[in-house]
Formats: sequence, structure tokens, C-alpha cells
Amino acid sequence: MPSDNKQDETSSSASGSKKSADFASQPALALELPFTFVGAIVVGGAIGFFLDRWLHTSPWLMLVFGGLGFYAGIREVIRRLPGNGKDSQRG
Repeated sequence: MPSDNKQDETSSSASGSKKSADFASQPALALELPFTFVGAIVVGGAIGFFLDRWLHTSPWLMLVFGGLGFYAGIREVIRRLPGNGKDSQRG
């Protein structure tokens, strides 16, 4: 049946374009994740640093907020990895 072949062709071309889009996004993701991780640590450490200077509690708040930034960075990297999110668990 010719109509069956047309459906297969459209589904295969759609899956082919999805594969190429996934393949193209992998290098972008690999370049983005280190900046995401380091950025979270730097922002957390900077907040702690300025709170330490303001409250004269050096270096405790910088360590606490740097640790929170580390946790947030790890969580964000895991969230952005393909196959590790709420969307992939739903099916």
C-alpha cells in the first residue's frame, strides 16, 4: 500500500531530523555545563564573601554559600543532562 510507505517516510525523516538536532546540541551542552557549574560556585562564594565582610564572620559564610553554590551547580548539571529530568521519566 503506497499510503503506508508515505507514513513510514515521514516518520523516518522526522526521527532523522530529531537525531541530527540531538547530535548538534551535544557539543553546545558540553561547552555550557562547565560554565554553569563554575558560575554557581562563584556566585555562591561571592555572596558569602560580601556577607562575611558586612557581618565580620570571615570565612564562614563564604564557605557555607560556596558549598551551597557547589550543590546548586551539581544539581543544575544533572538537570540539564539528557535523560535526567522529569520529562524523561514521564516517558
